Amino acid sequence: MKTAVVFYSSDGNSALIAAQFKTNFSADLLRVEAEGEKKRGFLSKLFWGCGMVFSGKNPPLKPYSFDPSAYDLIVLGAPVWAGNPAPPIKTFLSQTPINGKKVIAFVCHAGGSGNSLKKFTAMLSGNEIVGVMDFQKPLENIEEHKKRIEETAKGLLSGVN
Repeated sequence: MKTAVVFYSSDGNSALIAAQFKTNFSADLLRVEAEGEKKRGFLSKLFWGCGMVFSGKNPPLKPYSFDPSAYDLIVLGAPVWAGNPAPPIKTFLSQTPINGKKVIAFVCHAGGSGNSLKKFTAMLSGNEIVGVMDFQKPLENIEEHKKRIEETAKGLLSGVN
């Protein structure tokens, strides 16, 4: 099963989880990056991210190349900002329509994910959602999360000839 992992990460949590999916699915990896994004302190990042969520703005992205038709399974991941998947992944999905694919959606957070996975999967209508995964504090719980991803991969790949 040809797999791609597409993710946005601001603090490295989603990048860590994406790397685990890449390893377990022998996947191609695409990191989505916001245009002009810079390293911010906690409060600055909070205001920047929540400001985008509450205003409904999706940031422009740095150029990327991605053809969803080349993949059978697409894993999409993002951090949770104000109960939503981070706006850069929303920008990606608005620019790169994905239809008729098997999809796994994951979110990373430090506290609660709220309805972020429900909102994420709503953006993916027209696809077969084969997994939704919530990762709390990935940098602190990596061994537990690795096992969950391995089990997911084994379950999905066992039916592939």
